[in-house]
Amino acid sequence: MFTRFFRFFGKDLSSNEVQKFSLLSLAFFFTIGSYWLLKTLKDGFFFNVVGGIYQPRAKMLSLIVISIFVLIYSKLVDLFHRHQLFYIIGSFFAIYFGFVSILIIFPFGDIGSFYFKFIQIIGWITYVMVESYGSIMVALFWSFVASTTDTQSAKRGYFLIIAGAQLGAITGPFLAWNATTFGLPILFAFATGCILLVILVIKKFMLVMPKDELIGGQQDLRPEKKTGFFEGLKLTLTRPYLFGVLLLVIFFEIVSTIVDYQMMIQASGLPEYASKEALTSFVGMFGMATNGLALVMALFGTGYLIKKMGLRFCLLAFPVSIGIAISILYFFIRLNVLAPKNLLWVTFLVVIIAKGLSYALNNPAKEVMYIPTSRDAKFKAKGWIDMFGARGAKALGSGFNEFLNQTPEVLLYFGSIVSLGIIGIWIVVAYFMGNRFNRLIKSGKIIK
Repeated sequence: MFTRFFRFFGKDLSSNEVQKFSLLSLAFFFTIGSYWLLKTLKDGFFFNVVGGIYQPRAKMLSLIVISIFVLIYSKLVDLFHRHQLFYIIGSFFAIYFGFVSILIIFPFGDIGSFYFKFIQIIGWITYVMVESYGSIMVALFWSFVASTTDTQSAKRGYFLIIAGAQLGAITGPFLAWNATTFGLPILFAFATGCILLVILVIKKFMLVMPKDELIGGQQDLRPEKKTGFFEGLKLTLTRPYLFGVLLLVIFFEIVSTIVDYQMMIQASGLPEYASKEALTSFVGMFGMATNGLALVMALFGTGYLIKKMGLRFCLLAFPVSIGIAISILYFFIRLNVLAPKNLLWVTFLVVIIAKGLSYALNNPAKEVMYIPTSRDAKFKAKGWIDMFGARGAKALGSGFNEFLNQTPEVLLYFGSIVSLGIIGIWIVVAYFMGNRFNRLIKSGKIIK
């Protein structure tokens, strides 16, 4: 069924490409499905057990943990084959989240204050682990895809990978939306099962794919000597092209962190979302709406825009769209004519646009940018950018939130102004990066 779906939407794909992108899409389906399920569980769990006021600090703490994971990840890239990284890293996260699913079976209030304090610590650790999972597994997946795909094949098939991912990204929040029915322990167990399925699909991929479909081109050649942990950081800071990719990631993550926190603070302050199950259900509903938009875009818009309009258009269209949405939000905040619940839904729509277009438009465009780069750039520089760079940007955005979180009104007003200022710089960088990519593709050169 999955293959027939791909044959319908990917009419210009060869039979080997259909098999290749269908398996990659299935792997990403489980990766993103588990991540979005964990993401919604993490927010509802943390806001209820620890407190929403501490969320900016949790994001900043995750930066420290991600730095450690980047160190380990960079070492693993040198020691193991690319597919083996899925087995090692996936098993680590599956064990932890399986442990959490067992640990929170017991009602918190019935066992005593000591156990509740212990659960609060687990809330902090789980928040950081979910953030780490989203950074590492998604970065690893796209590095794996870029190292097994050339530019022309990517233009034909990347949008199908995104479509499969968005199906998972709708399924995960749908499960979380029914948190009051399933309960958090069962949902954490579902997420654990999805991570294990990622490992199985990648193993299947390596067994059935022809060798000529596992090579992305000269940019995937393994270097003669192994490089160390700081090679990825060195590449990112000394190659203007890779530094430009880092800036695009940073700008989005700062803006996304600010508007996402604006939404969560508004929701957690309303009585109808007071319990952890109710807040988890709200986040699940948000996830379904966001990824529903991304799925429609991936099937009917992303592929067309990348192939017909080009990468530069996609890189520019994304910040422009977010800028328009946040300008509308700022307009309503300035007028102060909406009740708190109605203002929440306006913010809800802004975040949907930001996140939905990110998954459907910005992410595939950003990943295509790694194709004219070396293997070290794909795995190590990308690892720094997607893990450390993205989390550092989230920490910076959280720093803004911490500073502005005097009242919800101050957070909304000044957070929107900061976001619009960043978007202005983002548009300029996106224009120059689109031009640079086009020159690299025409010349056939790669960033080493």
